Amino acid sequence: MKEALHYEKLEAKKVNCHLCPYECTIASGRKGACGVRVNKDGILYSEVYGKTTGIALDPIEKKPLYHYHPGEHILSIGTKGCNFHCDFCQNWHISQVLDAPTTDITSEEVIRKAEQVKSFGIAYTYNEPFIWYEFVFDTAKLAKKSGLENVLVTNGFVNLEPLEQMLPYIDAMNIDLKALDENFYIKICKGRMRPVLEVIKRSVKSCHVELTNLIIPTLNDSEEMIGKMVDWIYDNVGPEVPLHISRYFPCYNMSIPPTPIETLEMAGDIARKKLKYVYLGNM
Repeated sequence: MKEALHYEKLEAKKVNCHLCPYECTIASGRKGACGVRVNKDGILYSEVYGKTTGIALDPIEKKPLYHYHPGEHILSIGTKGCNFHCDFCQNWHISQVLDAPTTDITSEEVIRKAEQVKSFGIAYTYNEPFIWYEFVFDTAKLAKKSGLENVLVTNGFVNLEPLEQMLPYIDAMNIDLKALDENFYIKICKGRMRPVLEVIKRSVKSCHVELTNLIIPTLNDSEEMIGKMVDWIYDNVGPEVPLHISRYFPCYNMSIPPTPIETLEMAGDIARKKLKYVYLGNM
């Protein structure tokens, strides 16, 4: 295990994790909300440093990123755990199942693999990369020195201080904007919206950013909610940030039927009134 960054020690061997807005206070022998940061006798450790659940060469459009190295492939790697617990999680078998099998890997091995397959960079994806913070940070720094680029596919639920430390090494991000509705984040994702909005606003100042919104029937598919989200994007990050509107399918703990194609087309029409680059995905 690797000692974690961004935490402080408290009395009685407790620790306070400052990585994400949960700000977990963790007793000795217990884990944070992400399930992969553990307090051992008053020291916070990452249980997933150098442990991967999967590594593959993916089209960059799969992230999805359409305005960044289009037509190229990128080495993609992830681990297990997440600081969100979305009822509709599409990668629940690694993000929500903490005994998912892993393989050991070093940052140097990740760089060598990227060079062997002639990838232009590394994408930290499949689960939430920010809870893999220490390994992503070390690998991203090494990748930069090796002339490789770094991509995060993230829910954006991270505190600004660790974000600032990471951003100099990040070239592109796809950030989920689940809905412009705090109740949706609380009830469906078990998280909060406001910190995500701050991360989006900060990240667009430092690297290429594209946004993804998964449309789920009856939950975030109304014209009013979609219009509210589009207005926020236009007012806060501008009309040129690409928006991917994605189709939902039943998964994990959610059995709502799939999103009708007509709903996605409606959402696309609303978004294109203000945004220049709108894409419908998973159709």
